[in-house]
Amino acid sequence: MCTNALPHGCLRDRLFRVETSLTGNALRVAVTDPRGERLPHPHTPVADDQFGRGLLIVRTLANRWAAEKLTVGKTVWAEMDMPGGLDA
Repeated sequence: MCTNALPHGCLRDRLFRVETSLTGNALRVAVTDPRGERLPHPHTPVADDQFGRGLLIVRTLANRWAAEKLTVGKTVWAEMDMPGGLDA
């Protein structure tokens, strides 16, 4: 998600933010950038595409993910369930 924020979400002189958190049973990664008009949309790349696999990887690894429009920008987050988690 972070590498997608560089070419698709960044603007000159504007930063993006990465947040990670671990709850009792899930790891959450959230990336916020200033490009709210460019929400991610998964597609299926063809074999010789150089780009376009980021969300495919997120969808494969994450149990949940979404994009949320903000007043300025957007946040794309993904959560991965942790078997046993911190509560085990």
